[in-house]
Amino acid sequence: MSQAAQCGRFELPGAVWFEDGPGGLTRAVISTPSAEAQVYLQGAHVTNWSPRGQKPVLFTSSKSLFEPGKAIRGGVPIIFPWFGPRRFGQPGPAHGFARTMTWQIEATRIRPDGNAEIRLTLDPNDATRALGYSAFQLRLRLTVGSELHMELEVRNDSSAPLVFEEALHTYLAIADIRQALVSGLEGTLYIDKTDGFQRKTLNDGPLQIGKETDQVHLNTKSPCVVHDPVWDRRIVVEKSGSESTVVWNPWIGKAEAMSDMGPGEWQQMICVESANAADNAVPLAPAAVHKMTASIRVE
Repeated sequence: MSQAAQCGRFELPGAVWFEDGPGGLTRAVISTPSAEAQVYLQGAHVTNWSPRGQKPVLFTSSKSLFEPGKAIRGGVPIIFPWFGPRRFGQPGPAHGFARTMTWQIEATRIRPDGNAEIRLTLDPNDATRALGYSAFQLRLRLTVGSELHMELEVRNDSSAPLVFEEALHTYLAIADIRQALVSGLEGTLYIDKTDGFQRKTLNDGPLQIGKETDQVHLNTKSPCVVHDPVWDRRIVVEKSGSESTVVWNPWIGKAEAMSDMGPGEWQQMICVESANAADNAVPLAPAAVHKMTASIRVE
């Protein structure tokens, strides 16, 4: 029996169903009166969210890999338990293991407001234990409607503190990176990963991207707004339980070296990520739970 068939008990007629997507990866297809979405069980990875009558809000590359154990390029990868390369030369994949492992469906439901909710979990397995992570649980709660609401919950089942980094690595679809602006980060301290990890302070105006950008903005809880004048829309990202915001675009040279990014597609995306990274890593006490949320809407 295929994995999609095994998920049949979680289907909701006309609203949530499961199918084999590209590469044989199982995905949930969600349809509500106000939006459509797709979520892959590998990585609990949202690859599409489109409010009715609007262009897609999430960017997913036309060249993305859809293969077991390979990261999907676009949508909302879940980063845990480290951001970027693992520290001190320890073994493990970039951005942790959560984005390439198969999660389990915990529940689905239609909420009283007509929005669809799906919950997925990731528990320790042989691969996480080999990396030193044997006592945790991740839970992602997705609510699909005119807004996309994501809640990432981390539970520490160990008798020792768990220190981790995390991110909802959100790729947003835009018409032209050169004309887009990001507001909400004015005056923040950030780590410039394209300039030797130097710490800098953003000026008081909105952020405009004109080159490869990889910035970890620290100690910021503020919502961000991506202004897209070509498509005449604003994408608002609000968050809680998140002390960092990451802004990323690979620009020309780096994008050309990425086999899973289509020609010129770097111009049609910007990542604005709700995160806890670097100085803002989370120290989670034994038996404690941490929740980070991100909500996206279009205005």
